[in-house]
Amino acid sequence: MRLEKKILMIVWAALGTSSLAHGQTEKLKLSKEFIQQQLDGAAKQIKVLDKETPKDKFPKTFENGKEVFSSSSWWCSGFYPGTLFYLYEGTKDQQLLQSAEDKLTYLEKEKNNKGTHDLGFMLFCSFGNALRLTGNTQKYEPVLTTGANSLASRYSQKTKTIRSWDHGAWDYPVIIDNMMNLEFLTQVSKVTGDKRYYDIAVTHAETTLKNHFRKDYSSYHVIDYDKNTGKVRSKKTHQGAFDESAWSRGQGWALYGYTMMYRETKKKEFLKQAQQIAKYILDNPNLPSDLIPYWDFDKDKIASSDKMYPNKDLRDVSAAALYASALLELSQYTKGTESTNYLDKAETMIKNLSQAPYLAAYGQNGGYILQHSVGALPLNSEVDVPLTYADYYYVEALVRYKRLLAGEPIIKEIVK
Repeated sequence: MRLEKKILMIVWAALGTSSLAHGQTEKLKLSKEFIQQQLDGAAKQIKVLDKETPKDKFPKTFENGKEVFSSSSWWCSGFYPGTLFYLYEGTKDQQLLQSAEDKLTYLEKEKNNKGTHDLGFMLFCSFGNALRLTGNTQKYEPVLTTGANSLASRYSQKTKTIRSWDHGAWDYPVIIDNMMNLEFLTQVSKVTGDKRYYDIAVTHAETTLKNHFRKDYSSYHVIDYDKNTGKVRSKKTHQGAFDESAWSRGQGWALYGYTMMYRETKKKEFLKQAQQIAKYILDNPNLPSDLIPYWDFDKDKIASSDKMYPNKDLRDVSAAALYASALLELSQYTKGTESTNYLDKAETMIKNLSQAPYLAAYGQNGGYILQHSVGALPLNSEVDVPLTYADYYYVEALVRYKRLLAGEPIIKEIVK
């Protein structure tokens, strides 16, 4: 191990997760039996999907009674193997581990894909979990390192961000979703000892904090920068109701992203941001009593005459799954009633997602675990269907909760 890597590993250990589980076990309301029942049921359900999935394809959704698959280049390709790895962790079912590792064979080539910012979703959710659970550094570290280098190639010194899209009429678009890919860079920084990845992630998070949020701490979806000057050209949406609306899953990307970046950096401004985003979500008058959000917090501001949104009252289960996983982690970095509130709300979300109408019956829903998610209502894309990333973050929340029940740190990193 190189000297600089050793030094960096010592620093990361000091910032690590050993203090995450700070005596909350007695406060937990969901039982070990309940969580294990959900994990076992999810594992049984996903085997239905596994049988339907071609070897070289990746589950995307189940729509109009038909399975919809993607190639490895689709931004969601890493979620399915990632879910299999999490379910293996939660059940120790060797069949799930084998299916997950087999799928990686067809995903590995995306390590060279420099045309997308979604490499964290694609590679870290999959190969990251593979490395963490198998310890096979020779097989999986090179994939992660190459992929992180591909992601870092999209960083601009002018905008101080990682470019999100290469399509459309944008000059230099950055979406709030991009916060989720930063964990990939910070973790590979630990693996390699190369601080460049860490620095890019931190700078992107700082720039996003400065430009992406309104005074009430809700997030815009898309910020378009001038690629030559780095100045903000416009603040827009692509999947929300309108430019000034708070798209529910976008708020989830922000909450999860800044919670994670506080864990990775211990920068107090990131923790404060996560707390304020959580407050916006949890105190929002348009959050339903079961805490499963509508697809946009401002859906009531859509005119009844607007024919573009005939189903504006749809819920987005994928956003709720994100909230639950993020709030579990955020509860570990806060104290007192605030921490208890985050934990309580996450438990309510997990409990409600684990039953009808959100949990699919065994053998139904194409083998997906959850139903009633919304991809992009303005685009009439993936409307009221199961989504592979909803399953991923739901199972992640279950696994995180299981760790809490065992008195373990909620986060287990790929670096041992």
